This record gives sequence, structure tokens and C-alpha cells, in this order.
Amino acid sequence: MNKRKALKTLAGAAGWTAMAAAGLGLAGCSPDAPKFNAVDITGADYAKDFQLADADGKQRTLADFKGKVVLLFFGYAQCPDVCPTTMAEMTQVKQKLGKDADRFQVLFMTVDPERDTPAIMKAYMQAFDPSFVALVPTLEQLPQVAKDFKVYYKKAEGSAPGSYTMDHSAASFVYDPQGRLRLYVRYGTPVDAMASDIQALLAG
Repeated sequence: MNKRKALKTLAGAAGWTAMAAAGLGLAGCSPDAPKFNAVDITGADYAKDFQLADADGKQRTLADFKGKVVLLFFGYAQCPDVCPTTMAEMTQVKQKLGKDADRFQVLFMTVDPERDTPAIMKAYMQAFDPSFVALVPTLEQLPQVAKDFKVYYKKAEGSAPGSYTMDHSAASFVYDPQGRLRLYVRYGTPVDAMASDIQALLAG
């Protein structure tokens, strides 16, 4: 296999997150840039912003959280594993931030607006941390939001009539205090590693 073909094969197998890190993590070229545990996607041309209602019906954008590191996760309230695990980990991350905890904002965007009413989402956030904010797109808004953020979701029909689960992306997006997209955090990243990345962004 010649060198050019080998490089093409490796690029195809690496997956879009690795390519994003290689092609967009420009900050890593500087010796003074922080070394993150998550995938550095600084400069990515997607997942830039949103304008959606929260669980109280208030229209929200990233600008509402300026001055904080924001972590945005896509999920749904009836998720049996990934979503509650991620939110529980976010409460641990916040605890590890100590005096900087108030400068960390978790956003949870539902991919199941058919069942996830504002009231349900508000209660779901309260179960983890009252400061966590739920975003509730309408059924009409969700496809465009998913496209803008390059996330996957699909309804998976259950065994009982009318029952279903939602397959969905399990990673999180992290924005710095200026509202710039910086990190892509894969599901399963250790709490200490996430806390370290957030502290680095807060210090930057």
C-alpha cells in the first residue's frame, strides 16, 4: 500500500471526531495552549448557537450564559442509562469545581419533545441540580437543531404499542466563557478529566 493510499485509509477510519481534532484543534499548535482531555474542536463551523425555549418558556441563546463554561448535552427524560449517568456525572464535576462551580452551566436539550414537556424537563433537571437548564425544541425545530449541531437521534419503536426509546448521540459540547465552541466530550470521559478541562477553560 503506497503512502497516499495509507493516509486516506487512516483518515477514513479515524471518525469525524478525530478529524475534527486534527483539522480544527488549531490552538494545540501553540506551546502555551492548554492540553485538553476531551477532543479540541476550537474553530469548528457548526454547533455555534441556538434560540430555543427553556422549561419555563423563556427563549434562550448561548449569550445568556456568557462568563460561564457551558456544557450542552442532547438526551431525553425516559433514557434508561446514558442520560441520567451523564447528568449525575455533571453534578460531580460541578462539586469538583469548588468556588468556580457557579461559573459552570449545564444545558440539557431533549431529543424527545413529543413526551418531554416543559414540566417534565424542569422536574428532571431539579432531580440532578436546580441550576441545570433544560432546552425544549418543538418537533418542528428539532431536525434543524440536530443538523446545526451534527447530532444523531432516531425513534426506536418498543415492543408495546405506542412505546419507544430514542437512539441519540451521547457526547457533549463545551463552550468557553466567551461562548465559543471548544470541546467535544465523549460519553465515558472520567469526571476528573472533565473537571480539569473546564477549569482550564475558566482560567483561560
